[in-house]
Amino acid sequence: MKFRLELAVVALVAILDQFTKLLVVAEMELYQTIPVVPGLLNLTHIRNSGVAFGLFNAAEFAYKPLVMTLVALAALVGVGLYASQLPTAHKWARAGLALILGGAAGNLVDRARQGYVVDFVDVYWKGWHFWAFNVADAAISVGVGLLIIDLFRPVAEVRPVVEEPRVS
Repeated sequence: MKFRLELAVVALVAILDQFTKLLVVAEMELYQTIPVVPGLLNLTHIRNSGVAFGLFNAAEFAYKPLVMTLVALAALVGVGLYASQLPTAHKWARAGLALILGGAAGNLVDRARQGYVVDFVDVYWKGWHFWAFNVADAAISVGVGLLIIDLFRPVAEVRPVVEEPRVS
């Protein structure tokens, strides 16, 4: 049952991510900005052809979209394999990994389909702007936070009960 719930979280995050990106692309011109909370939050339609936090966004090299897609796919497979081996007692970590997998899948769809990821949430303070992000990135960040919480919480060990031999 828990495994199905985790798969549902993965699917829900990926679907919500793709839905919001489709809305942004349909309703906003590239680089258009819509203030949401003046001085703090804008919706800004941008494209990220790099990786997390805009790394390699400006780098241009042969087959960049293919390389970025393969790196994202390898990361998704690696996290998925790790998640499949994690004991069910690690509830926080399993929830975090479901969010990470859903976010990674959402961004992978963009990379494979377009060669870039659509970002649109622009958080800023005065002249400093955080990297623009999307629903997938937010899910990944929350998922990492849950993994960190899991690292610091004690997990009860399950030990098999071994009966001592009876002496008659």
